[in-house]
Amino acid sequence: MMLLFTFMGTLAGYTASRFCKLFDGDDWKLTTLLTACLYPGLFFLIFFVLNLLIWGQKSSGAVPFTTMFALLVLWFGISVPLVYLGSYSGFRKPAIELPVRTNQVARKIPDQPWFTHSIFMSLVGGLLPFGAVFTELFFIMSSLWQHQFYYLFGFLALVLLILIVTCAEISIALTYFQLTSEDYHWWWRSFFASASSAVYVFLYSVLYFTSRLQIDKPVSTMLYFGYMFIISVMFLLLTGAIGTVASFYFVKAIYGSIKVD
Repeated sequence: MMLLFTFMGTLAGYTASRFCKLFDGDDWKLTTLLTACLYPGLFFLIFFVLNLLIWGQKSSGAVPFTTMFALLVLWFGISVPLVYLGSYSGFRKPAIELPVRTNQVARKIPDQPWFTHSIFMSLVGGLLPFGAVFTELFFIMSSLWQHQFYYLFGFLALVLLILIVTCAEISIALTYFQLTSEDYHWWWRSFFASASSAVYVFLYSVLYFTSRLQIDKPVSTMLYFGYMFIISVMFLLLTGAIGTVASFYFVKAIYGSIKVD
């Protein structure tokens, strides 16, 4: 899994550079740096602090220093250069061609009703992806935290497929409603329309902690919420990326059907 994440840096840099060029990003170096370091840095920081707490308890479950150093070597020695390599190859390619020309003068967005507010729409949109994985999430967390065997991998693959379709559909639907209201700032809302399901995943982890687990030690509590926060961030990036890509191709398809004289 670590090697897969490391070598996928090429694809991450390539994708980030293509979208940065598409949206006329100002600083491609900052984009590449954030792609290479933002999520792995957050992950490593939380993991390192939690590992220090385990070391303080003199637990045998602590990760040795040599393993931590090996992770840093994988990150900075392989992953970061591959991200820059993928970003360089992506920026050398021409920008993704759009079907229509964008006006130089931004059109004024009319007043929007209260229920089309970004936060409200995102929280409503996140309910459906969370509902798609709610049942499976219970079994996964029971396997992680209560040492129960997990054997429904075929059903897990089906739930993952349902999650992908749900994230794409809810982001496309909310993007369409936004465009019909003459609000063309759709890109971040398409991301958070499905990514907000990660908020419900973390809130469910709080409910699971209070109702299912008997943990009273501070270090164990911090371990639980630290790892669940990491899982929630992973879920946020996964669902948000699906929603953004789906909405982009949807917008490209509907504007591609317009006949411009």
